[in-house]
This record gives sequence, structure tokens and C-alpha cells, in this order.
Amino acid sequence: MLKILTLLLVLVLLGATGSRRAHAQVQPAPLSIGQTFPLASAVLGETRRINVYVPPGYADSTAGRLPVLYMPDGGLAEDFLHVAGLVQVLVGNGTMRPFILVGIENTQRRRDLTGPTTSPEDRKIAPRVGGSAAFRTFIRTELMPAIRQRYRTSAETAIVGESLAGLFVVETLVLEPALFDTYLAFDPSVWWNQGALVGQVDKVLRTYAGPAKTLYVASSRDNEKIPESRRLAAALQGAPRRRITWYYQPMPDETHATIYHPAALGAFRTVFKPQPARAGR
Repeated sequence: MLKILTLLLVLVLLGATGSRRAHAQVQPAPLSIGQTFPLASAVLGETRRINVYVPPGYADSTAGRLPVLYMPDGGLAEDFLHVAGLVQVLVGNGTMRPFILVGIENTQRRRDLTGPTTSPEDRKIAPRVGGSAAFRTFIRTELMPAIRQRYRTSAETAIVGESLAGLFVVETLVLEPALFDTYLAFDPSVWWNQGALVGQVDKVLRTYAGPAKTLYVASSRDNEKIPESRRLAAALQGAPRRRITWYYQPMPDETHATIYHPAALGAFRTVFKPQPARAGR
């Protein structure tokens, strides 16, 4: 009997040792959803982290070229992961055309995403503000060429942003509409500089005569309490759809903190909807 108990004890100990060894051998591996690289910027005088998601199928072809969706607030601890997830799901279920997503990680967000202001209150939000022109130059002269060099891109470009990034999106449409084809702004902070940008948006919507553009604005119940946001909504709803096709989506069930993901879902399905295939002749 003692021999049997001893044998059982040995087997149990051997089993436990083997289990520990097996557990020690199975180490967790990094989970990759995209690519990342540093980009030294002479314009900004610093190195910026760029995060990129390419949809499935991109690597399977050596000829196909894809449009590019740029996003400020594009760090891993910012909005890159959930927007990349949306692109993956919507491309996968056929409700969005494939895009390369390029996220720009922040260093000084309030510096880069705001334009000049005459408001003393605006200047209190950060030690440095009003750097949007330099940030736009960085995108145009350094980031876009780097993306074209590294990836197979088409000529089509878009930009998406929320809050101050939404302000940057709207400002870019006003000041440099040629930079992107599609502009997506969720709860844009158009209160900046006492709402001066709103009047410029109204003028651009009525007088723009260049290549066709698309503007999509979504607004939460928080943003619609702001007078400048209501003025922007009125400017959009009263503008003709000529060279700029615009969309305005009120989202009263969302707050400023929750709007990005559901607004992006609706926007991507609306403005990046796949074109129906032509019937053969």
C-alpha cells in the first residue's frame, strides 16, 4: 500500500512539473494590427510617431492602389485603435471602400490643431497654441510624401477628426481645400477664436469653384449647446450642394465624450460607400 501511495505521489509531482514547464514554454507574443514608424520633421522640429493600418487584401496584390485616410489624434492611446477597427469591420462587411489609415500621434495637441486666436481665454488652454499652419505644412510636405513612398496609394485622400482635430479639419477645408478630397469633422471646436471660422465656412460653401469635395459634420448634444456650433449647422443646412457635397448629422444621443466612434461609423458608411458594380453590356 505504501508503495502505491508513493508511486501516485511521484506521478502527481511529475505532472505538476510538466505542466509548469509547458506553461513556461508558451510565452505571449506581441499582437500586431498595423505598422508604426518615426518621422523626423524639419517643419515641426521634432520626430513624430506615425501609425498605419492597411486593410486585408492589400498585401495580396502588388498592383492595387488604395486611398488614404489621415487622422490627427492617431496615437495608440488616442483614437487609432478604434478607428482602425471600424475600417477593418466595414471593409470586411462590404459597407466601406478599402482605405489605408494613417494616424498621427500627438506631441502638443493644442498647439498643432488650433489656428491663430485673438481670444485671451483660448490662449489659456495650453502654453502654445495656434500652430495649425505648421502642422498642415508637415502633413503636406513631409507626411504625405513619406506615405506615398512607403505604400501603394491612389490620389484620393481624406481626413477625420473630433473636437480640436475636427476644428483642424474644418479649418483645412477653408484655408487649403486642395489638400484632401473628403473632410470628416465630429463635434468640431468651432468656438475657437470666437467662432471666426464659421463665417469662412459659410463663404466657402457658397463660392467654392474648384474640384469636387465632400464635408461631413456630426454634432453631439453637448456641441449643439454651443452658439458657434449652431451657426455652423445653419450654414451647412442653408448652403447649396454644388462643388462641395455636405452632410450634417445631429446625434442627440451622444455626448462630446462618446460621439467619435458612432459618428465615424455613420460617416464612413455614407461617404466611403462602395460604388455599385456596373452591369455588363
